[in-house]
Amino acid sequence: MFDIMKQAQQLQSRMQDMQAELSAAEVEGRAGGGLVSIVMSGKGEIKKVSIDPSLMKAEEHEILEDLIVAAAADAKAKAEAMAAEKMKSVTGGLPLPPGLGL
Repeated sequence: MFDIMKQAQQLQSRMQDMQAELSAAEVEGRAGGGLVSIVMSGKGEIKKVSIDPSLMKAEEHEILEDLIVAAAADAKAKAEAMAAEKMKSVTGGLPLPPGLGL
């Protein structure tokens, strides 16, 4: 029983370390061939939005809005993939019960 408690504490410590790594890590999502890019933390927080000046035309605003949404979705997918990979390395590939993920 003591060994199980010790393993649980080690897993909790590794998960806290991984959460800190994810907060510090950044991924970049792009859309429109790189005309719009969004930098997001591994936890899904948007850190920066870059828009190519060629899209700053009044008649292009709907395209720009769509590209921002697409870039955010791309960055989020990358952040989730990174988090899943880190989780797999922490848990050794073992599935966690619901509620114990990120």
